[in-house]
Amino acid sequence: MSASVRWAVSVLFFVNGMLVGSWAPKIPVLMARLEIGEALAGVIVLALGAGSICVMPVFGAMVARAGSARAVTWAAWLAASSLIWISVAPGFGAVAGAVFLFGGVIGGMDVAMNANAVAVERARGRAIMSSCHGFWSLGAFAGAGLGGLLLQALGEVTHAVLVSGVFAGALTWALPRLLADAPAPDAEKAPLRLPRTPLPYLIGLMALAAMIPEGAILDWAAVYLQREMGASLALAGWGFAACAGTMAVMRFLGDGLRRRFGAVRTLRASTGLAMAGLAMAGLSGTPGPAIAGFALAGIGIANMVPIAFSAAGNVPGLAAGMGLSVVTMMGYSGILLAPGSIGWLAERLSLGVIYLALSVLLLVPLALSHLARTADFDTT
Repeated sequence: MSASVRWAVSVLFFVNGMLVGSWAPKIPVLMARLEIGEALAGVIVLALGAGSICVMPVFGAMVARAGSARAVTWAAWLAASSLIWISVAPGFGAVAGAVFLFGGVIGGMDVAMNANAVAVERARGRAIMSSCHGFWSLGAFAGAGLGGLLLQALGEVTHAVLVSGVFAGALTWALPRLLADAPAPDAEKAPLRLPRTPLPYLIGLMALAAMIPEGAILDWAAVYLQREMGASLALAGWGFAACAGTMAVMRFLGDGLRRRFGAVRTLRASTGLAMAGLAMAGLSGTPGPAIAGFALAGIGIANMVPIAFSAAGNVPGLAAGMGLSVVTMMGYSGILLAPGSIGWLAERLSLGVIYLALSVLLLVPLALSHLARTADFDTT
């Protein structure tokens, strides 16, 4: 198999992360432009999650029927100009609608590219999921870290155009090189029904609890640093960027750590570090320690979700891809839907208290960590 198929799916993870990371510092900009508080900003964040949850099943079905390469091509090109839609939308309703569409195409691309990564894993006989998510985090780090600087220097629309141009250029190279995994014309169509065994849903609950804090950092770290600690817009963008940067490093190390220590032990250690980082961020009174806390949380969160995805993709007795689709849907509902309610809570509590509460939430994946044993499937 050509090495280009592995790099092609990695590029897709990178640019998807870049687009999501570029969204993070836009939230306080939208709040200022629309003159809204945290509660209405939470509605906009909820629209992103609702769009993803509504559209993900469409692309999941497309993956099952036509293969991940075709599904990710459709989703990626639809996503290419999505930041521009948000930046030129004139009012609250239009912005919420644009964010709904943005969430839909980003979510559809996410499902399809994860499915393509699984296909590459099986074709190569080697785990690559953690490093693929590492490329996503690297892209998110670049998008969030540079996003605040570009927004401050160039404005909302120019920033969106620049990001969209980079995204489209990467697609032009990567999409023709993807592993073509479409089913054979005479292959039996896979039934599109949910698994009947409880294991994928329990693994999905583990992923859900792990991804809620990631979504809370993505959507609210910049607001937390800027509004509660007085950080500049450029510095506020580094809240999620610090988390994404450490996540990227740890995800590139994740496949090796899993092979050495096993998925269960790696998951338990990761959960403990994530809990400590969230608590540190929540207890901080100034931007520096809070950013350091987000960075520590990123080290912990990094491999929790890739381990859950690999475990779900290798549930004994379950058709390939079915467990992954359940866990993807449940997990991404955490990163996409839960942060919307955080805006409502933030007007009644501080975001610091919320980050402390999220550190307690991670007791759920810690309690379910023994289910990750199916992730130890490396065949090399």
